[in-house]
Amino acid sequence: AFQEPYTVSRGSELEGYCIDLISELSKELGFKYKLSLVKDNRYGAMDASGTWSGMIGEVIRGEADLAVAPLTLTAVREAHVDMSTPFMQTGISFLLRRDSASEESSFSLLSPFSTDMWVGILVAFLLTGLCIFLVGRISPTEWAEPDREEHSFTLLHSFWYITGALTLQGAGPHPKAPSGRLISAIWWLFAVLLLACYFGNFSSMLQSNSKHVSIKTFEDLANQDVMDYGTVEAGSTKSFFKNSNNPVYRRIYEHMERKKSYVSSMEEGVRLAQGGNFAFIGEAVSLDLAVARHCKLSRSEEAIAMRAYSIAAPLGSPLVKNLTMAILKLSESGELTYLRQKWWASSCVAVDGAHTSEALRPHDLRDLFLLLGLGLGVGLLLALLELVSRARNQAKEGKKSCCSVMTSELSRRFGSKGESAEQDDSDKSKA
Repeated sequence: AFQEPYTVSRGSELEGYCIDLISELSKELGFKYKLSLVKDNRYGAMDASGTWSGMIGEVIRGEADLAVAPLTLTAVREAHVDMSTPFMQTGISFLLRRDSASEESSFSLLSPFSTDMWVGILVAFLLTGLCIFLVGRISPTEWAEPDREEHSFTLLHSFWYITGALTLQGAGPHPKAPSGRLISAIWWLFAVLLLACYFGNFSSMLQSNSKHVSIKTFEDLANQDVMDYGTVEAGSTKSFFKNSNNPVYRRIYEHMERKKSYVSSMEEGVRLAQGGNFAFIGEAVSLDLAVARHCKLSRSEEAIAMRAYSIAAPLGSPLVKNLTMAILKLSESGELTYLRQKWWASSCVAVDGAHTSEALRPHDLRDLFLLLGLGLGVGLLLALLELVSRARNQAKEGKKSCCSVMTSELSRRFGSKGESAEQDDSDKSKA
């Protein structure tokens, strides 16, 4: 029977886990085989008259020597056919979206912003502090007489000043020059909008964190009412919960009956789980395949009502003992594990935790960073224009070249204070 990934059709060829399994068994035991698909596309169930359908029926009637498929080993089947040792173990588990799967309070003060965002803020902070310091030194309005006046905007005070602005507290003295005021105003705007984004995301993440219920087991699922859950309407999983005497499983069944939260197929269950507020209960191996195909989903580690898949043969078949030996050898050599990994391989790249996806990234606030960068550039340009204007005026008065005055001004503002003092003393002694 066709069922991904056990048996799938690729043009005229058949491939899948079961095709690989029978190939390995034939190599181990040295027999030849001919593949044929079951006519009614069913695995096998007994009707009221005692007649078997599907693969089990064909094996009983002698139409097939072996049935290789995910056939669950049950007492009823064992009574009518011989079944080998299991080649795969499964159980009942549930599937839900990753961000609903409980990151037990992984929230922290750094969560609202991504790592890249924090790095971006640090770079913006350092650049702004440096620009405030440079403007404080370059602008004649801010520092009119480098030889006589003390420079208030040291590098340390510049960083302290923007730290005060970032926390909305303020730390004087404030810039007097238009260039320094422009950079300060842009930084204040940046800080206010950044804090608004931080606290907005902080609040929404706190609320979503309080809504998230830690759902790791069936007991967790039964004890919460935030998330709906269901299983396929006509299936063995529903029957298990219906017939169970375990109070937790009974509560799960009663919830599904009350909410009518059954689904018509596994595909519908997986789709609802992807939507977010639904946990789909089904067979673990089938759910693992869904997790491998859909990166947003995760499966509970807990599996209940363990069952096994076996190969069926007619009663008294001499093949069964040999098949059991071959399956055990394949298991011990790691071949069964390899086949499982091959056909259940995940196509997902490593996904981050739930809250990481909610964190703001630099791309989300790129306009804010662009505004800050523009403000810093314009501020530095204004400071340089102020200095150029002063240099031109001094050049006209002293009948010197503008470039030499400009170079002299820059060396006075960025040279060491000791050198300036020594120069003043030497000028006075000469006089």
